[in-house]
Amino acid sequence: MNMIIESTLLTLKKSKSILLKLSNKELSDASVSPYYSSIGTHIRHIFDFYDCSLKFNDKGKVDLTSRERKLSVEVCCKSSLEYYDIIINRLNNIKDSNIKHIKVIDDLGTGKIEIDYTFDALLSQANSHTIHHYAIIGYILDRLNIKIEDSGFGYNPTTPKEN
Repeated sequence: MNMIIESTLLTLKKSKSILLKLSNKELSDASVSPYYSSIGTHIRHIFDFYDCSLKFNDKGKVDLTSRERKLSVEVCCKSSLEYYDIIINRLNNIKDSNIKHIKVIDDLGTGKIEIDYTFDALLSQANSHTIHHYAIIGYILDRLNIKIEDSGFGYNPTTPKEN
């Protein structure tokens, strides 16, 4: 298996462990300032990014601006876990040699642009993006007094650790 896919699967596994721990009320609680977003909105955003990244249009392009935004994922742990399973199955079915160079459409602030990518670079971006959102989720979990056992949750693997 491709090391990037393996890393991605390992990172996404943390989503499942969080979702199995939460109630629907905790998943959708948007009471934490300053942004008042919920754990569910971040999980949905992560999964939507992967879902979009794993779909190519009829010209072989990935359009990151056309995410589906499955809102049920924000409020229902069961829906979130079903979406998780779809993403994991799609990642597990990727063959190393079938996708190399791709075009990615994104809006970086000045309108849609087309960017040359490799599929590995897109998955690497998605993995870093996921860890970034895990850090925000970690903040929300802390403010909601929900403890998790993963001391590395929300930290990039390259983050220096205290000795």
